[in-house]
Amino acid sequence: MPRGPEPWYRPRPRQHLVADNPYAPEGRTPPPPPPPSRPGRFGTRPVIVTAVVVLLLGACGGLYAATDGWSGRPSRPVAEPAPTPSGTPSAGRSPTPPTPEHTRIPTSEEINAGRKPGEATAWIAAGTDDLPRRSIKLHDLWVVGDTVVQAVHKRVTARRVSDGAEVWSVPLPAPVCETPVNPTPDGKVVLVYKSSQAVHGNRCNQLQMIDLRTGKAGWHKELTEIRSMDDTIIVNSAISGDVLTVVQSMKAAAYRVADGAKLYDIPRENPGECYPDDVAGGPRLLVSYDCSISIDRSRNFSRLAEIVPRSGKVLWRYRTRPGWKIGKALSVDPVVLTTLHTEERTDNWRIVALGSGGKLRTTVDPGQKGFTYCAEAGESNENMQNCQGTLVDEQTVYLGGTDRVGAYDLGTGKLLWGVKTDGHRTLHPLSAEGGSRSLVYEAASVSQPGGIIRLGPGGVETKQQVLRHPATARAAEARMFAGHLAYVNGRIVITPGTVYGDDARPEARMLSFAPAAS
Repeated sequence: MPRGPEPWYRPRPRQHLVADNPYAPEGRTPPPPPPPSRPGRFGTRPVIVTAVVVLLLGACGGLYAATDGWSGRPSRPVAEPAPTPSGTPSAGRSPTPPTPEHTRIPTSEEINAGRKPGEATAWIAAGTDDLPRRSIKLHDLWVVGDTVVQAVHKRVTARRVSDGAEVWSVPLPAPVCETPVNPTPDGKVVLVYKSSQAVHGNRCNQLQMIDLRTGKAGWHKELTEIRSMDDTIIVNSAISGDVLTVVQSMKAAAYRVADGAKLYDIPRENPGECYPDDVAGGPRLLVSYDCSISIDRSRNFSRLAEIVPRSGKVLWRYRTRPGWKIGKALSVDPVVLTTLHTEERTDNWRIVALGSGGKLRTTVDPGQKGFTYCAEAGESNENMQNCQGTLVDEQTVYLGGTDRVGAYDLGTGKLLWGVKTDGHRTLHPLSAEGGSRSLVYEAASVSQPGGIIRLGPGGVETKQQVLRHPATARAAEARMFAGHLAYVNGRIVITPGTVYGDDARPEARMLSFAPAAS
């Protein structure tokens, strides 16, 4: 059969060869093998690649080209030292590149005073609460109107998007332990905080409604538990329309956001076999079920169901194959999720896109191109909709990671484009622009400030610099490790995933960049 059109990649006369690079096109003659080195992060098994020629594009900021001709597991270029083996990322652990020196939080004025022509303007916000001396989680970012809102420890704070000024804050009696990704269409949210301020032995069982447009706290109620199947040690939640769904242990129920009234229980399926274990909201309400029917994990599976939020009626069900479980919901419309092997976990995972009626649309194996699960954040203890480094539009899923970013077609499962950095730069898909184009956040490193680039079909050849962040913000930005990101009308808002309550090492809570006014 004749081959179709060649991919976007076109070799240039002068090329720099990089051994064992999976981002090189097919059909090139590989260079001699590199000298032996320490095992890389993918273990000691031999790496087999079809072709290894790659072009370094200095003008493109150290990005390598990528096509659908990748094969094998990735290795780092020979010019870089191989990292020590790390295995599967631990639950709840984010990538931890070297931390830049940082002894104080700069002011917005200091950051902007050091800007060079063409660089972004910035504002930075420091928290005023006295945090306990331990790791404190920062929760989901909500953008409502002209404010960005986030819960940290025992306070929910709204800041003006344009300048970071505090608009309102709501104190809580105890630390927040769970937040839904989506508020209601009219800007209300229900968060969950703990039963006490104790570090150990408390429950995640206090529901609190807050109107994010006004900063007014509404109704409050406590989740009840009778036995181990409905305990509140770990709680997951989601909002779809005006309905809050809460999963506590092996039980799930739906509540009306307006007044907290309980609407219905979500029953277990095949009693004794499948129980609800997580939930995803937004335009649709999805509930995942863990079906542990055997001590032999190879026989266990998961189910996913779409439920009508107001009534609880099941519209369709999808079932994984035996030995696989549902991981994260990357999107609820279209439905795109991850699945994991029950034994190998994040070392063996897939992206699954579902079509009408929950029918399988396509399956993608991103591990073949070196993409790690949720950009190396692992399974984590976050809820079903928290997966770093991922973005989905109607036809495309975009994946990022420590040193690469790419796009897959949801209809065919094929790689559309991909690029790889030649340094330790984390790349996060930020906003889809149609036609598989995407804005990508290049996180700051210990030596380089961050920024936003545009990539599309053709990968590195299409790179455009959209926003350059000032070097004066580099240290503060790098310490955030792209924990949470929001992109609003050309402005990026960044927060860390966690902060540590140490007065001697203050950490900024929020940092934002936007193009300078012309």
